[in-house]
Amino acid sequence: MDKSAEEIKSFVRERYAGLARTQGQSCCAPQAQVPGSSCCAGTQSDLLSRVQKLYTSEELDNLPSDIANFSLGCGNPLALAELKEGEVILDLGSGGGLDCFLAAEKVGAGGQVIGLDMTPEMIQLARENARKMGTTNVEFRLGEMERMPVADNSVDVIISNCVINLSPDKDAVFREAYRALKPGGRLSISDMVWLGELPQEVRTSLEEWAGCIAGALQEEVYLAKIKAAGFVRITADRSTIPLYVEGQCADTPETGRGQSYTDLGGKIASVRVTAFKPRRIRKAKRQT
Repeated sequence: MDKSAEEIKSFVRERYAGLARTQGQSCCAPQAQVPGSSCCAGTQSDLLSRVQKLYTSEELDNLPSDIANFSLGCGNPLALAELKEGEVILDLGSGGGLDCFLAAEKVGAGGQVIGLDMTPEMIQLARENARKMGTTNVEFRLGEMERMPVADNSVDVIISNCVINLSPDKDAVFREAYRALKPGGRLSISDMVWLGELPQEVRTSLEEWAGCIAGALQEEVYLAKIKAAGFVRITADRSTIPLYVEGQCADTPETGRGQSYTDLGGKIASVRVTAFKPRRIRKAKRQT
């Protein structure tokens, strides 16, 4: 992509600051003529329907409706995370805090959940949500995935929900994740991946980058980057395709690039990935 990393981050940060203020849109790329709206989740009922497809009623029932109904993700990273009491969890791109609050219930009072987000408005929203809920084992930190404000070998599980695709330097994200995890720690992430080539007109669009599309990688490239960072036992499940790229937007007006989002149906998927940091790190042999 011709855009600089800072240009991408600035655009994405501003887009998600707006979503934090409105609390009602999906990360699905917006319609060109309606700034801030999404192509399929433009109403609260649409958003609620999508959230209910990603999470079980048992997960959502204990949360206030305004928190339970606000998700910008494309999956449910907790479904495969197998969180245990007392664990330390790091959520990359924590948004309004939904996944953090669900994780907090699983790790209990003896555990800790850290939500990381680069958008001040999202951090403010999440902290307010934590205050309303009276949650004491969750904290939210302002920072970037490429330079995580967490200590080495301090986290049991890293989760993330449709956020790593937004980073212009995914290699740095996975290296940082590896650094932060304890030996034997694990990734459990949901994200967007391409199943074929990314159209050039999509690749060069900041709108599409903020919409979780332009920054997505081909599945095999995405998984290769995780492996290159040092992770092992990598598994991927892409059985769920987000509704907004599944041909559900047939009545969506044309975008600025002259192509409707339905044209991407079958070419992009939501994938859930699990991977582990080895318990024993092999040391390089000394040169003699």
